[in-house]
Parts: sequence; C-alpha cells; structure tokens
Amino acid sequence: MPRAAVNGIEIEYETFGPDDAPAVLLINGLGSQMTRWPVPFCEKLVARGYRAIRFDNRDVGRSTWFQSGDRYTLSDMAADAMGLLDHLKIDKAHVAGVSMGGMIAQTVAIEHPGRVRSLTSIMSATGAPGTMDSTPEAAAVLNQVAPDPTVDEEAFVAHGMKNARTIGSPAYPWTDEALRERVLSEMRRAFNPKGVQRQRGAIGASGDRTEKLAKLNVPTVVLHGEVDPLIPKAGGEATARAIPGAELRIIPGMGHDLPEPLYDTIIDAIVAAAERAR
Repeated sequence: MPRAAVNGIEIEYETFGPDDAPAVLLINGLGSQMTRWPVPFCEKLVARGYRAIRFDNRDVGRSTWFQSGDRYTLSDMAADAMGLLDHLKIDKAHVAGVSMGGMIAQTVAIEHPGRVRSLTSIMSATGAPGTMDSTPEAAAVLNQVAPDPTVDEEAFVAHGMKNARTIGSPAYPWTDEALRERVLSEMRRAFNPKGVQRQRGAIGASGDRTEKLAKLNVPTVVLHGEVDPLIPKAGGEATARAIPGAELRIIPGMGHDLPEPLYDTIIDAIVAAAERAR
C-alpha cells in the first residue's frame, strides 16, 4: 500500500478510479482505519464517475503513530489531508468525513477553502455545547478499555462486537459473522488504542467551529442518523444551521455507522454536494 510523506509524518492511503476523475477525499472517524470506507463503497463512488481516496489518519492504522505526551489538533489532521492531496497532485477535491472525520472535513473547509469543491459532513457536529452529548451506553463505548487481544483475543472480539452494536444502526444490523470479521481484520491490520486517546484530545482541543462554519461558501450536504446514540441528531442539525446553504438529510433507522444497505444513501449525499459545485 502506498505511503505519502506529508506534514512531517507518513500517511498510508489508497485510491480508486481514474486519476483524471473528480477526487473525493474520504476522512475517517475516531480510531477508525481507512478500511471503514470499504472497497465496495469506494467502487460505487468510482461507478458514479469519481476518484475515491481513502487514508489512515495519523495515529491509526498504518500511518505514523505518535508517542505518549504528544498532542495535536484537528487543524494538524486537516493539514495531513491537504498534504496527501499535494502528494497526489490534486488541487481541489470533494471532501467527505464521518464523525471525527466530519470535524476534520469541516476544518479543511474552514482553513483550506481553496482546496474544497464540496463538503459532506456525516454523523458529525460543530463542537458546540450539546452537539456531542452521547447516551450513557454510547459514551461507555468510548471510555471502556478493550481487553488486550494478545492475552484474550475472544474477549477482545466480544468487546468490539458489543460496542459496534451499541452505537450501530438498529434498522440495519450487522450479522455476527460480518461484525466479527471486521473486528478481527482491523485488529490484525493495526491496533493502537493509545492513538485513540490522542485523537480524542484533538477533538477536545479544537472547540466550537460554529462561527467559522458560518463564513463558509461551499456546497454542503449534512447527513445524520435519526437515532445516532454517539453524536446525536442535534450535532447534524447544528452543522446544517451553521453552514450557509447546507442541505440536511436525516436518515431514519441510522445510528453511528455506515452499514452496507446505506452505501447508496451516503454516496447520494456526497454526489449531491459534488453536483452543486459544478
């Protein structure tokens, strides 16, 4: 898998589709690897006429891992994304982010407006008070320490599956087999729980983006699950209110994940924002 030297670190990435197609930069959420934008999802974007780019954020997957005591912000992570575009010789891209990735995408639009053709913010928030108030059960997913997979792999898998079901989409449940495979494949590809804590610190250090979002002039679609327990619907509603001209799409039965039956729904949102940029 290719790696790019950007912003003083290395970012692992993968592209799909022709180099001359309009680029869609896909940004991941907290602690999640680029594989959370699955190959079939990326291939669907290519079939719609786009070049899909997925990558591991810093401190996750096979991109650079930081050390204890290191700190960074969403601005640093946005700069990583722009460095990847530079590496790929892409001047402007459609930018889509999920959860923390939506926050990074918003930050890209705020701090690098000339690089963004359109913005799709998915199950994310502005950082304003009340926009990220998880249910107690969903908050526990972020705060519980996972069992060490080198000591008890089955306990680790059971923990990961339980957490995924806690925050997932009740109308679009995963099968046990598929969920187990996802947990195992992600663990075997890369396991860096300390990086998750540093990424959480980046979210906390970056504050409320509402006033800055109000100054954006970019075609935007905000997509959010109606029953998201981790980042409530209020997060998406606040984002859409903040960004001038943003379209809000609330998806019934969707929680805080991207289940396969919703791939087309999510891609429709990305394409709707992109088409408004023409």
